[in-house]
Amino acid sequence: MSTPTPTLDPASAPAEQATQRSRTATPRHYLMCRPEHFTVAYRINPWMDPAVPTDTSLAVRQWQTLYDTYRELGHEVQLIDQVEGLPDMVYTANGGFVIGNVAYGAKFTHPQRQPEGPAFMEWFREQGFEVVEPKNVNEGEGDFLLVGERILAGTGFRSATDSHREVADLFGREVVSLTLVNPNFYHLDTAISVLDPLTDDAGANIAYLPSAFDDASRRTLERLYPGAIIVSEQDGSVLGLNSISDGLNVVIASRAKGFEGQLRERGYNPIGVDLSELLLGGGGVKCCTLELRA
Repeated sequence: MSTPTPTLDPASAPAEQATQRSRTATPRHYLMCRPEHFTVAYRINPWMDPAVPTDTSLAVRQWQTLYDTYRELGHEVQLIDQVEGLPDMVYTANGGFVIGNVAYGAKFTHPQRQPEGPAFMEWFREQGFEVVEPKNVNEGEGDFLLVGERILAGTGFRSATDSHREVADLFGREVVSLTLVNPNFYHLDTAISVLDPLTDDAGANIAYLPSAFDDASRRTLERLYPGAIIVSEQDGSVLGLNSISDGLNVVIASRAKGFEGQLRERGYNPIGVDLSELLLGGGGVKCCTLELRA
């Protein structure tokens, strides 16, 4: 695994270079789960409050808009049935991490979600994926983000650092560990958005919220991605970074207006969707989307 090294001067790769790059959309393959049993019955993150009423029908309608958006953009979407009593299955990103038709399973931190791990691994097997059962606690693509050939891996609240070593050995790729320190951003995909599979000259293929990370992790991100988009606290607070990009089109929280403008300046096409009901469970666009990489 990589260890933090001294920060390089971001000015050495000016962000303006990123505006010169032509963006290209690439069709993707996603796994989603219709929130037919969505509710907030327990509290395992700061967003959740069982005392606040939830509207399952509204959650389904908002989710449907996200699903339809992906289909309209030309992406393939498969569905896993939600198991009654597992309301957080809608956040499919936590169900595993898939590269090259190999599915690394999830092993959840909290007892309320632990039955989801076997449910997702069973689905992967039924679809013909090679399933690797995890030895260490991890919450799938919530804490593992593929950026080009590199994997960014989160820890601090959910996934154990030992799972980072497990993933590095499994996929034979560089894994960079990043430590989250703000409980509102308890998964890596709430604090970093992967915008493009390849790094352009300015390294502007991610966006992130610096305050979500410890000092060493911030230095690492500054070094690796000097041209990254730095998102405001306001946009972070609505999980604006919990987004999905196909290299051109970036589906984001509709309330993340500043991030929307930053994306347009860099040549991306932001598409806002309202997932406010699902935000009551602590999830946004990316949480509801697991990429299935063949």
